[in-house]
Amino acid sequence: MAAVLLFIVLLSGCKADVDDLSGKVFSFPEESDTSHVKLSANTQTPISAMTLCLRFFSEQHRGQSLFSLATPSHDNNLLLFKPHQLGKYRVHVEGADLDFFGLPDDKNGWNSVCWTWQSGSGLTQLWVNGKRSVRAFLRANLSITGKPSVILGQEQDTYGGGFHMKQSFVGDITDVHLWDRVLSPCEIRLYIEGKSFAPGNVLNWRALEYASEGNVFVEMSDFHSVICKN
Repeated sequence: MAAVLLFIVLLSGCKADVDDLSGKVFSFPEESDTSHVKLSANTQTPISAMTLCLRFFSEQHRGQSLFSLATPSHDNNLLLFKPHQLGKYRVHVEGADLDFFGLPDDKNGWNSVCWTWQSGSGLTQLWVNGKRSVRAFLRANLSITGKPSVILGQEQDTYGGGFHMKQSFVGDITDVHLWDRVLSPCEIRLYIEGKSFAPGNVLNWRALEYASEGNVFVEMSDFHSVICKN
């Protein structure tokens, strides 16, 4: 009986805590080829549609990864990447990539980004700080299968690894949500404006299971107005 209890204690100790990170950020203060946060995705079925939303704050003028989801068969299943060019964003679905131009890009300020993709039509779109891109075509009629490895702070060139310092994120990331459907424009605007919205059902910042490695810190967010009292 004692052995069984010990096994249960050890098993529970291996599982990352589920935290409500409302009002918090992951802070990445320096370039690194190791520092990252691994998120546990709540999905057991193939992904054939999705909306990813997050906010980032950075003053970098080089390319950096904002969100990376890989499976054992593909390292760039879902990748949101910020190239160095002002107003340019790049998305990947199962290795195919597409660039969007002319979107807001506030250096040293908060950028609220939502990315949608639907396999049935192949349509994908970006929203940044309330401005939307055109709808574009990317990888129709496929599903993302396999156990997902979700990483913040690095781009995965192999499943769960293959990090490069010059692709690492430097700055703050907060309010990461992932849904297994395409949100409506109204729902996206509620998120971008910081109003009440239904959290992601695949990744939920308010109930997030994660593990960090290296110099990554959980700090207070200043995205919303903060009233300071003496």
